Amino acid sequence: MKTVGQKIKDYLKEHDITQTELAIDTKMSLPKLNLALSGKRKLQLEEFEIICGVLGVNADTFLTPRLPERGNYAKNVF
Repeated sequence: MKTVGQKIKDYLKEHDITQTELAIDTKMSLPKLNLALSGKRKLQLEEFEIICGVLGVNADTFLTPRLPERGNYAKNVF
């Protein structure tokens, strides 16, 4: 499963947007953005919101709902 950062990176490539352009538009440093899109740094929620706003897309463009794995702990929830 691809990370959100990888999905954003793919989106940029598909739409001919460079990471430098996105960094400038989001006011994020390029190294910080690059680390997040490469999976070497967690993308903060506020950063994600700004990226979606700058790209003009909804968050669900990059997010896929999922459920936690069911294990022994789940028995105690219900």
